Amino acid sequence: MTSNEIRPFRIDIPQADLDDLRDRLARTRWIDDLPGTGWERGVPTAYLRELAGYWAEKFDWRATEAELNRHPQFITTIDGQNVHFLHVRSAEADATPLLLLHGWPSSVIDFLDVIGPLTDPKAHGAPDAPAFHLVIPSLPGHGFSGPVTEPGWHDGRVAAALAELMARLDYDRYGVQGGDHGAFLAPLLGRVDDDHVLGVHVNALVIFPTGDPADMAALTDAERERLGRRQKFQDDGSAYMKLKGSRPNTIAQLVADSPAGQLGWIVEKYKEWVDQVHELPEQAIDKDRMLANISVYWFTDTARSVANFYYERFHDAAMFAPKPKGTVPTGVAVFKDGDYAIRRFAEQAHTITHWSEFYSGGHFPALEVPELLVGDIREFFRTLI
Repeated sequence: MTSNEIRPFRIDIPQADLDDLRDRLARTRWIDDLPGTGWERGVPTAYLRELAGYWAEKFDWRATEAELNRHPQFITTIDGQNVHFLHVRSAEADATPLLLLHGWPSSVIDFLDVIGPLTDPKAHGAPDAPAFHLVIPSLPGHGFSGPVTEPGWHDGRVAAALAELMARLDYDRYGVQGGDHGAFLAPLLGRVDDDHVLGVHVNALVIFPTGDPADMAALTDAERERLGRRQKFQDDGSAYMKLKGSRPNTIAQLVADSPAGQLGWIVEKYKEWVDQVHELPEQAIDKDRMLANISVYWFTDTARSVANFYYERFHDAAMFAPKPKGTVPTGVAVFKDGDYAIRRFAEQAHTITHWSEFYSGGHFPALEVPELLVGDIREFFRTLI
């Protein structure tokens, strides 16, 4: 055995864990809502209670487990931390390696519906589209990679681990796609592994307005609206991030001990971050896909290290320090809700060679509008390979 060993991995959650989940859900002490209130104060109890009942009695974890296990999975140890990943190679000889990076509250589950179209475009009605070899990791500290075992797993360390993963797989040139955490990590990989990263594609890119009056005056109406939503998120929607970024253990203990708490903590974000044309999150994302993601976090007991990821980011002096503009070609997909990216500000930090704006979809395009995300990935990387 060597330290670089890559081992096969198969998901098999013990039946006792499934039974424990159902038992805990059955014993939930539910709160009462104030009369006349709704989603503006968080998840309504009636909605959460019904969803918890579905999770306990109707959701089929074994079906999700079987779907995941149909894809080749592996685990390796990098810098002392286990890293789990799906590795799905295309049958096309000229396929391009592509690293797909999830965020929170996402997992490898998010990418299940894009695996086929990206690895085998001919079988999915796109014979002239580029094909990809896919590497889809559970980020360190997330899902089947398991909890991190020591402090210091900030974005830079995670990016270095992901670069090492691609090196172990003998991929000399590869692309990266990511949203949410992945939208931080993908551009960072383009900086720390620029000799090997051929291009970076992101959704939910974080931008920082320059404050220059000329820049602000030049904004389009759509960009002003996007900037307004960004400000609203900071003022009224970012409490979860501030809590995890400052007191991760406190919130982790709450959601690690209560599946109803974990359910409410995550489904609130689905509700707020999907395309807002939908009244309920399951109208944008399949209910079983949502519960599959939530189940991954519950069964892997990663609440603490997931929250810790925010703490590490907010306490990493290098994260937001001034740095040279990234030179790797970067493509940005902006979806209608959940995205705040504005090109003139993005170009301050990244070499933007592709920019798309979509009038549907939200923060989870791989789950909400996978065909749009797949099409944009193909269009961007076609110019680089």
